[in-house]
Amino acid sequence: MLNNGKILKILKTFMLLMLALMVTGCADFKLGGGKKSSTIAAQAKVRKTTAVYYDFKDVLVPKELAVVEDATVVVSTPGYTSGLLTLKGRVKKQSLYNFFSNNMLKDNWNIVSQIKSPSSTIMIFQKAARWAVITIRAKDFYTYVEVGVAPTLDKAGIPAESELFN
Repeated sequence: MLNNGKILKILKTFMLLMLALMVTGCADFKLGGGKKSSTIAAQAKVRKTTAVYYDFKDVLVPKELAVVEDATVVVSTPGYTSGLLTLKGRVKKQSLYNFFSNNMLKDNWNIVSQIKSPSSTIMIFQKAARWAVITIRAKDFYTYVEVGVAPTLDKAGIPAESELFN
């Protein structure tokens, strides 16, 4: 049978062994702020893209939203791109509202109007010769976003000339 002195000695040896393993295991990670850990942190920042441009070069979309292919219609010509981009994701409606409010302004869109209700939000933006309408709807498990972009038409129903060269 072991007495208290032997148990204490075994316990101390075990603790020292565990401590030695932890220290040597952590040495490779340079937890003290070494070059390796700062490089990894920098690479993580570079790789972490939170938003992307899909079909419209000036409408940023959160990366958490996926394109719904069968509900998306985008027409591109040498002069302009217009259409309806439909997306879905598990993102809160208010978060999307904040995202589009901030980023559309950064991309030089002017807010024209907005309508908010418990079930949907509609945001209308304008540039010199283009309009963008963003509709956000929460349904079941997903939040759906529709981004409609169209050129401003003149009296004859033709896209404004300034849009044709953007």
